[in-house]
Amino acid sequence: MRNFLRRIGVIAAGTALLGGALSVSPAAADDTVDVQLLSITDFHGHLQPPTAAQGGSIPTGHGTSVTVGGAAYLATHLERLRGGHPRSVTFATGDSFAGWPFEVDAFQDEPTIEVLNKLGVRFSAMGNHELDVSPEFLVQHMREGRCFGRIDVDSCFTDSTGRRFHGADFDFQSGNVVDARTGRPVVDPYRVEWFASAGGKRIPVGFISTTVEGAVTNSTSFQPKLRALDQAETIARYTGELKRRGVEAIVLNVHEGGSPKDTATAGYDACDSVSGPVFELAKKVPAEIDAIVTGDWHWRFNCMVPDPAGVPRPIVEAGNHGAVISEINLSLDPRTGEVLRDRTRSVNHAVTRDVAPDRDVQRIVDYWVGRGARRFAEPLARQTGSFTRTPNVAGESTAADLYADVQYWNANRTRAGRADLALISARPAKGSNAVRGDLPFAKGAHPADADGRILFGESWNAYGYGNPVLTVGVTGRQLDAILEQQWRTQADGTVKSAPLAVSRNVSYSYDPARPAGDRVSPRDVVINGRPLDPARTYRVAALAYTVIGADGYGAFAGYTAPVRNGPDHESFVDYLKAHKTISPAPLDRVRIRVKS
Repeated sequence: MRNFLRRIGVIAAGTALLGGALSVSPAAADDTVDVQLLSITDFHGHLQPPTAAQGGSIPTGHGTSVTVGGAAYLATHLERLRGGHPRSVTFATGDSFAGWPFEVDAFQDEPTIEVLNKLGVRFSAMGNHELDVSPEFLVQHMREGRCFGRIDVDSCFTDSTGRRFHGADFDFQSGNVVDARTGRPVVDPYRVEWFASAGGKRIPVGFISTTVEGAVTNSTSFQPKLRALDQAETIARYTGELKRRGVEAIVLNVHEGGSPKDTATAGYDACDSVSGPVFELAKKVPAEIDAIVTGDWHWRFNCMVPDPAGVPRPIVEAGNHGAVISEINLSLDPRTGEVLRDRTRSVNHAVTRDVAPDRDVQRIVDYWVGRGARRFAEPLARQTGSFTRTPNVAGESTAADLYADVQYWNANRTRAGRADLALISARPAKGSNAVRGDLPFAKGAHPADADGRILFGESWNAYGYGNPVLTVGVTGRQLDAILEQQWRTQADGTVKSAPLAVSRNVSYSYDPARPAGDRVSPRDVVINGRPLDPARTYRVAALAYTVIGADGYGAFAGYTAPVRNGPDHESFVDYLKAHKTISPAPLDRVRIRVKS
């Protein structure tokens, strides 16, 4: 662990580098209130030890790497770090859940909350992924434990202790994500923790949280009823409010990040050429902020950077998936409540697997892994034939057509989401692909499943990546341009195809002999039995990832009146429960125009 002076390399002759002489702490070493801050970020529900590809092996900065992660190992390390620290608080910097491991994703992320409760998390910044369902889901279900649907089927699952899910034992903060109509934050903007001095005096430490400003327009966390305020302005506002309340020690717990220049070799406890939006933000936030804890970018660093007044303060990030714990030690002056900056120390700890895993947390993990396996095998529906991603000559496939139909059905379950048609990229030009797998009729290695059953886990793996289906308005002219973007001329003159699947009520033809950008004629696009009207506005159901242009269909830009429908995985499960038997549709929605 490196202290303030060693971290910034200051000796008596070099204080001018900081823009002036260093202040000397007025309190004696034995007359301070020492507070330990332990933080994790971007846990994403990784209860089991992550693989190397998931961040389970991280560089030390000395030419070696270390194997890390796993909730039970994280619990052991946290408990050891707390030893000898009577004033310690553990918190998270966002994206704790909305995880991708099946054993948490298929249970509304409730397993993650059970683990975080056991880890002793006191509070958390609201990351963008905390909004992957809705702000109501975050507050009412994840925080307060309110149930929806059928108990132990849709929500409020029985946990490892045999009790029903009761919500988080901690709360969430973010000052800059607000209701678009009222302007009010959807969760509290900050939290105040109190620590007692040796003489019994209670001293406050404030923790302000903000969320990356793109959260409400990101694909998974797309929330048209919310807006994000400027982070720097928000932080300045609540810094002033805390100061007026008599809080002198203030920590910024911000879901915004950065990364080292060389991510392959930079050590987890180093500050090697680190940059990114959080460092630009740090230049703007008040000097009264004593430490900055960051997240979102999934990288690891431990820096000491001058505040706007020239006095260094720590900026740390703990990577992701439970691989690292950031520790900051603050010394508070018991008379003023201020942080004695020259005594501030910070260090990142690797969550190594060379310790005994915590038995209680491992028991929780094992319970949910086992229950996840059982849920994976739950039958949802039957199929009469295979749905595959193999395209015909026109680029159409039975799997992509099915998933387009699912999105059309998903959107039209509500009046607000009602759509004229649905689109899904079968093979996008860039980015992620929601058409992830086939649904074969014959399972091969599983003879018992050769009767055409579709299992819960099979549906989860076949379609989607945790993205909501949006219904948006686009003109017929835009829709034609979107269809044209299925073909892109490359630098070498070749044409790359990025086919779109359409819902069952749509058909069109294209001429491959025509130049890219002029292959679809509006009169050959038929929606609900009528030709495409370039001047009309159509309501289109598509994944948010596609609507915001992330997979290359930029012609969606300028869409209007977005409505958020159900998320992909869960909607497919609902579709299969509502359609007990499904059959591959004829591949006749997309045709190649043949010259007569």
